[in-house]
Amino acid sequence: MEKNKKAADKVKELPATYETYAALPDDGNRYEVIDGVLERMSPSPTASHQSIALDLCFELKQSCKSDYLIYVAPLDVILSDTNVVQPDAIMIHRSRKHIVTSRGIEGPPDLAVEVLSPSSQKRDRLKKRAVYEKHGVPEYWIVDPETRTLEQFHLDEQGNYELIQLYENDDLVASSRLPCVSFAVSRLFGDVLQ
Repeated sequence: MEKNKKAADKVKELPATYETYAALPDDGNRYEVIDGVLERMSPSPTASHQSIALDLCFELKQSCKSDYLIYVAPLDVILSDTNVVQPDAIMIHRSRKHIVTSRGIEGPPDLAVEVLSPSSQKRDRLKKRAVYEKHGVPEYWIVDPETRTLEQFHLDEQGNYELIQLYENDDLVASSRLPCVSFAVSRLFGDVLQ
């Protein structure tokens, strides 16, 4: 009981850090640290959300496994001491595998993907996008189960995200920065509940 109180007191301190986050007792919730603020994530993802995330990782592994490490949430991505996030899917080029440690991913992945949930849209589109941009994640995808689309963002020369492509229906997802990527976006939504 005393340990939980000490951890809870630490959370109230700002800014929240990776150490504060790592010391939290397991209360059955998932958290992220965004710009030094500890944020509780929404309840567990829906079956459709998980299906999309797993299908995406399957598609990426089909064509990118030899060049990239591919992970699905939950896995901590430690972008800085005050920014610790859990993207739904992550790709890291094998030449950068040194950023994969016992704590999680320590540094920006080559690709971060968020699958939207009704409760996470604002966070994924604004807060997390800004954090990924600030820490130089070269490519960011937002998968929207509602519209059955994939939005592809690349960092421009000024370090800002630019919407490169909006994929829908049977559009073939491709990336100039991740040349192994090749799948029809519709393949992500085959098992999505109506």
